Amino acid sequence: MGLVGYIIRRALYSILLVILSVLLVFFLTHFLAPDPAAVWAGPHAAKSVVQAIVSEYHFNDPLYVQAYYFVTGALTFNFGISPYFKQPVSSLIATYFPRTLELTFFAMVISVLVGVFTGAFAAAHRNKKGDYSVRLFYLIGWCAPPFLISLILQLVFSYKLNYFPTSLLADPALATPRFVTGFPLIDGLLAGDFPYVESHLIHMALPVIALTFISFGLITRIMRSSMLESLKADYVRTAVMKGVGTRRAVYLHALKNSLIPVITVIALTFAYLIAGAVVVEFVFGYEGMGYLITTALYNYDYPTLVGCTMVITISVVSINLVADVMYALVDPRVRLGG
Repeated sequence: MGLVGYIIRRALYSILLVILSVLLVFFLTHFLAPDPAAVWAGPHAAKSVVQAIVSEYHFNDPLYVQAYYFVTGALTFNFGISPYFKQPVSSLIATYFPRTLELTFFAMVISVLVGVFTGAFAAAHRNKKGDYSVRLFYLIGWCAPPFLISLILQLVFSYKLNYFPTSLLADPALATPRFVTGFPLIDGLLAGDFPYVESHLIHMALPVIALTFISFGLITRIMRSSMLESLKADYVRTAVMKGVGTRRAVYLHALKNSLIPVITVIALTFAYLIAGAVVVEFVFGYEGMGYLITTALYNYDYPTLVGCTMVITISVVSINLVADVMYALVDPRVRLGG
């Protein structure tokens, strides 16, 4: 029951965290807009229109009653109708969230590959020029604000060198493939629209690079520390004395055993990428969850804002849960409370 009990506990904590996150955003948005019905109806709306909004969203009821109605609806992914977009919030999320996931997936894969390699390289060249160069490089990306990295990339590669487009999902002259999965790349491949796929990849390049640059440093740092511990281990020294070779001992034996802590860091990287994507998408005009959240925030569209928050929270919590379970499978001390 050790592993099963651990998974059940983590799942219950995750559900509680999702509910608390939704409640927090719900109350904060109500404090920002004390009379959201008037904001949504517009400055010149008739009283009947305002009253209809009040009745639909239970604004006459106490705030805790409104929260009850909203949370019970949100738990079934029924977030209501967006007062700004005039569409069901679930439909908006189904359209915009896959675009952010696609962007985040590519950035995370590249971040893991770059982070593992640079961390191993820095550890193998400890306190040498290679180590200092890697540490300086990832510290710049780690400390710089995402919007600044995005603006620099846009200035250099779009405006100065003209290598990449500045914004949008793809060339606006191309027809958007039929919606099947919501992922532009997959939908383009399913439709056989290779010009659209190529254009989308080109438009996605700079946002992916920006997200990679601000996120790979965490993996590099953890990988470097883990590698330094592994390099002190007896099995690495034994392998070198047997004539395996220093390079092979470092990048084969030590590297493999240093990847265990990276499992948890990958989950943290995903959460960091989701947060960074909101800013990066805004700078590059990439219409994903960043566009949806900022538009909802500017227009006091709290059903959309809370729906986006819940979906992102579920995604982050889920991948953390998977990482915890994987870590417990690798290290039994975790599930035993060690």
